Amino acid sequence: MEDRRFEGKVALITGAANGIGAGVSRRLAGSGAHVVVADIDGDRGKVIADEVDGLYVHCDVRDPEHSKAAVAAAVERFGSLDLVALNAGISTGFGLGDDFDPERYRSVMGINLDGVVYGVHAALPALRASHGQIIATASMAGITPTPMDPVYGANKTAVVGLVRSLAPSLVRDRVRVNALCPSFADTAIIAPFRETLESTNMPIMEVADVVTAFMAIAESNGTGECWFVVPGRESQPFTFRNAPGPRSATGERMSVDPGAFATGQEA
Repeated sequence: MEDRRFEGKVALITGAANGIGAGVSRRLAGSGAHVVVADIDGDRGKVIADEVDGLYVHCDVRDPEHSKAAVAAAVERFGSLDLVALNAGISTGFGLGDDFDPERYRSVMGINLDGVVYGVHAALPALRASHGQIIATASMAGITPTPMDPVYGANKTAVVGLVRSLAPSLVRDRVRVNALCPSFADTAIIAPFRETLESTNMPIMEVADVVTAFMAIAESNGTGECWFVVPGRESQPFTFRNAPGPRSATGERMSVDPGAFATGQEA
């Protein structure tokens, strides 16, 4: 039976020219969505856009104006925006020792973290109107330590924290935001250490497995969730252990409604 669960919906995917982004573009289009393929790789991006009968927009996620332009293009072409997949990302390629590269550091943080922040900011007005959703591609590096690439671990952990902190303030707008946290998948990001993974028999997932998890998030009702995607296990939201909370002077546990601290409601 043909899956048309996203019939007529409009989706914007960053980093959509290759890997997970391209796979998500194909799957959403196959489910009936209008897809906006956003990437800096114009040649490959146009190929994917043509394949899914969608729209290609040039988008360097390090520039907030590019994210605004991509959202505007989606709304102008298709009339609305229902789902934003903030997927653009790169590996780091250096540590914090003698190999530290400040210029590349800013670029990596710009893509992996700023790109998510700018994308959320740009998309919120349209998503409030459609009661849509955001899915940010984080990583298992945002949940577990990543000694091989601590800077990557830092920016992906920041994405996880952003999603968890942002979600409560968007509930009243009926906008959901979740994170996709895959382990090692067969994409360009793992190229620098693929041989190491293979030599240690670390399983490398197919992109299709990550896309399937993405679709499960898109079809769910949760918000503020970070779904792990690892070989041999069914993907589901990671259960974070509750942090120690404050107690009153008399020893009673204290709690605060997260919505009480919601800020930045107007974008």
